[in-house]
Amino acid sequence: MKSSPFLLCSVLLTASIAAAQSRQVPAPEQTTPILLIGGQIHPVSGPMIPDGWVLLNDGKIEEVGSGMVPEADGEIRVVELNGRSVYPGLVAADSQLGLVETGAVDVTHDHDEYGSWTPETRAYIALNPDSDLLPVTRAAGILTALVSPDGGRVPGRSTVIRLDGWTPEDLAIDREACLVVEWPRTGGRRGGGGGRAESQIREIDEFFEDAEAYYAARENDPTVRPDLRYEAMREAIAGEVPLLIRASTAAQIEAAVTWATSRDLEVVILGGEESDRVSDLLVEHDVPVIVRGVHRLPVSRHVAPHSPHELPLRLHEAGVTFCIAPRDRPAHIRNLPHHAATAAAHGLPRDVALRSVTLDAAKIIGMGDRLGSIEPGKAATVIITTGDPLEMTTNVDMAFIDGREIELTSRHTQLRDKYREKYRQKGRID
Repeated sequence: MKSSPFLLCSVLLTASIAAAQSRQVPAPEQTTPILLIGGQIHPVSGPMIPDGWVLLNDGKIEEVGSGMVPEADGEIRVVELNGRSVYPGLVAADSQLGLVETGAVDVTHDHDEYGSWTPETRAYIALNPDSDLLPVTRAAGILTALVSPDGGRVPGRSTVIRLDGWTPEDLAIDREACLVVEWPRTGGRRGGGGGRAESQIREIDEFFEDAEAYYAARENDPTVRPDLRYEAMREAIAGEVPLLIRASTAAQIEAAVTWATSRDLEVVILGGEESDRVSDLLVEHDVPVIVRGVHRLPVSRHVAPHSPHELPLRLHEAGVTFCIAPRDRPAHIRNLPHHAATAAAHGLPRDVALRSVTLDAAKIIGMGDRLGSIEPGKAATVIITTGDPLEMTTNVDMAFIDGREIELTSRHTQLRDKYREKYRQKGRID
């Protein structure tokens, strides 16, 4: 019996997808207290502690200090730092990790729902916990990420994930962290057509008005048929979770903030290429900005080439709350610390650059009380490094997520070891 070409293609496609799944085994729950001792502790929320220690217990940071170590009851695992550094795990405030595996293979894309108005879509439902991009990313010290859908005007709800787990539920820390809105282009360097943009903004406004009318109708008449789209918007309209509005130009940002504040909605700007031009408005309404990458071209040919690298500095000087997220996605989220390092090289204070990918990023995505700094009571999500994580020469030696030691091997490290062995066998290296 001959195999059909369709069957053969299906088998090959399935095999290629299976081969792309990560081989790392998720870590078990922490069962023994872990003491990290004898190195530099960088809380981020306070000054560095030389020759300090951190006690991790039951998935949380129990104590931080220097000098005398508290006595522990029962068994305890001691990790000698030997002068290495402990930092909080880095936070990627914008990604599609787990939703996209290979850019050139459409079947691995699960980030874009059909239709323009799909607020009921939840990113965590489509997460792939076996994505090969997760171990690659966490090997760079990034242990937490905000994962967002795209493709429509209101494409759905974002999820905050930890980068280790067996199932989507294991990955998800906050399943519905924010509601994503793609703001229409209202002029600027790429144009957008004033009349068309105004029409699209009216559509957004009418969509939210319809949701509010639906809530009123349901309250007065419980027999009104439920609408999943409007039900998915309840928390955002009530101000309990923010709108994550994708907006880059000054005109977009100004229009989006003005609209959101008129409705008393909490808002976070994602993109923000020209956010420095409307910094007064952002400060006035306390609107944070997720700067989506500094490794990019300037907004126009009339702007200095280094202008994108200096955007975080300008926002910092203007008093705008911001964090830095990687522009590369989804395979190169691992470059996040390099974006922060570039901002630091162009004037952003070093401690602020570090906060922009740790504590400030955690606060903006709603995780500030749980992640982003080394403080008692927070999640034991930390990295042990050979130096400053913003330096390219620094290696991440160990990582813990909720007190669980995470495997740091990846397809990258496997290929590195393979070809080192090749040249070792050929006598070209020792």
